[in-house]
Amino acid sequence: MESERTMHIGEVADRTGLSHRTLRHYDEVGLVVPSGRTGGGFRLYTETDLQRLLLVRRMKPLGYTLEQMRELLDTVRDLQEDDDPEARARVAALEADVAARRLQLVRQVEMADEFAALLRGL
Repeated sequence: MESERTMHIGEVADRTGLSHRTLRHYDEVGLVVPSGRTGGGFRLYTETDLQRLLLVRRMKPLGYTLEQMRELLDTVRDLQEDDDPEARARVAALEADVAARRLQLVRQVEMADEFAALLRGL
């Protein structure tokens, strides 16, 4: 982390769209732990931490649990450290799951559009 630029929680909140409270919660549960702390105990995030948070932010609205998010972050770390075939297989399975969740969302939007049209017709 010594050569990597660090950011305080406010900058990370601005860049990710996550609240300070959410960032502190993710730290407390060990989902995304900041790479460092100042002498006064303030969290210091790196660009790598920020990218991990952006992955989490994209998973949350799709209904993934904290444990599933943690598993993906571990898989990403495994791929960055070593191109592990098992990690690649986990990513492929998750990609298929994301496609299924997306399709479900599309169906829900279509139903909402139909419902709105029915209401307009009343």
